[in-house]
Amino acid sequence: MRLKSSIRTLMGSFALISVGLTAAPVFAADEINLYTTREPRLILPLLESFTADTNINVNTVFVKDGLIERVKTEGEQSPADILMTVDIGNLLDLVEAGITQPVDSKPLTEAIPENLRGKDNQWFSLSMRDRVAYVAADLDDVKELTYEDFADPRWKGKVCIRSGQHPYNTAMIAAMIAHNGPEATEKWLKDVKANLGRKAAGGDRDVARDILGGICDVGIANAYYVGRMKNDDPKSDAFKWGEAIKVIRPTFKESGGTHVNISGASVAKYAPNKDNAVKLLEYLVSDKAQSLYAKANYEYPVKAGVELDPVVASFGELTVDNLPLTEIAKHRKLASELVDKVGFNN
Repeated sequence: MRLKSSIRTLMGSFALISVGLTAAPVFAADEINLYTTREPRLILPLLESFTADTNINVNTVFVKDGLIERVKTEGEQSPADILMTVDIGNLLDLVEAGITQPVDSKPLTEAIPENLRGKDNQWFSLSMRDRVAYVAADLDDVKELTYEDFADPRWKGKVCIRSGQHPYNTAMIAAMIAHNGPEATEKWLKDVKANLGRKAAGGDRDVARDILGGICDVGIANAYYVGRMKNDDPKSDAFKWGEAIKVIRPTFKESGGTHVNISGASVAKYAPNKDNAVKLLEYLVSDKAQSLYAKANYEYPVKAGVELDPVVASFGELTVDNLPLTEIAKHRKLASELVDKVGFNN
């Protein structure tokens, strides 16, 4: 109960600060202060488990927008110990803004593959979100796909996807640039646009909805949404959408791996409770916490050998694209420019 109370109080503190107060909230010195762009309800089970096991309380501030600006404004007096967010681009932005610090931790470097953490250990992946194919459940002949296949004329008028400018897609397109080059990626975008069954818009679950509705046969979306849909109330629309599709993990032709994005975290530059902050990060890559990520949020664990939710396990083995996430991030700007150049969202 103490943790939940902290979350309510600090979200209230942020609401006050956002309308004009500049002083940072005051925290107890023996507690960890977590600034996160993730909705607290998504990580609450993990934090409650950590507190139960360690007796270290976690004060959580939900910062929907302006995380970097807030921490910079607080400066050396910032109470932030850990900065948590989603998308590799957002993590690298924290580092480039100079508000993180390197961490020397054997448990972290042993648990997290090299391509899923910063070379200088200023950021760490905590879970993965694989970008997969949603395929109409009755398409029995479709058993494997590459990302390049979505440009195949076979899928003319049959592809659904959200906005090309969404971070999930710009990261995937950036990976395509890294593997195949800008010219091939531009052509791929044009060909995928020609195959769209409706405008590139909505969310990932809308892809499943529109496959059920017969608007599309295939689409690109994140796997964890399928875990949510298939574990929803059997009477709900979301459950029906989930039942209408099967998941195939596409790969890039060159690498034979599936594109993933991440949730992750860094230790703040002026963390007043650095030792406890490192303990929390180490806990989040433990078998117990990684299993909670897998079962509570349907995200894929970064640590190998962790038990998965049965729905996620049914998707088969995940072979992660071995391209370093930092390499993908280099091409984010160009990916966004290409989306606009070909009028992908028009």
